[in-house]
Amino acid sequence: MSALKEITTSVRMTIFFWIACGLAYPLIVTVFAQLAFPRQANGSLVTDARGEAVGSALIGQKFTSPRYFHGRPSSIDYKAEASGASQYGATNKKLIERVQGDVTALTTENGSKPTIDLVTTSGSGLDPDITPAGAEVQVGRVGRARNLDPALVRQLVAAHTEGRFLNIFGEPRVNVLALNLALDQLKP
Repeated sequence: MSALKEITTSVRMTIFFWIACGLAYPLIVTVFAQLAFPRQANGSLVTDARGEAVGSALIGQKFTSPRYFHGRPSSIDYKAEASGASQYGATNKKLIERVQGDVTALTTENGSKPTIDLVTTSGSGLDPDITPAGAEVQVGRVGRARNLDPALVRQLVAAHTEGRFLNIFGEPRVNVLALNLALDQLKP
């Protein structure tokens, strides 16, 4: 009879933990997130002037047109479901060749050497931000492509530069998607 009691207890415990951990906890966390942080819980979506979702503020996108600021390269081709780095070490020949190729291409495209963030990937491969210096390197190209005064483009970059969190954590950054959407709002 002891074995039957142990089996019954095991089944009860399994059902209890399945309900508690598999249903109740996720439900409680989801409800809390929707109430306390609805924008973040729904993906931090960014909308265009028409109100249509065009991306997330937290996930980088590939911009190739000279009319737009370009973000960091992605080792996973900006596929959010495959987040991760290339795992190449600093002395890996493939990494060195890719970075050298990117430096050459960006120098030709922008007329000056790129900053390190424009040629290196982030750990997730999805970083949506670049440094203000990385944006500055691209100001001339974007201004020429859109027939805009570079001073106006710089003002737009400055307006979209976010400072350090609590003025001590992280580095200043520019969200590429938000900046490019603001560019689309301007009339050339």
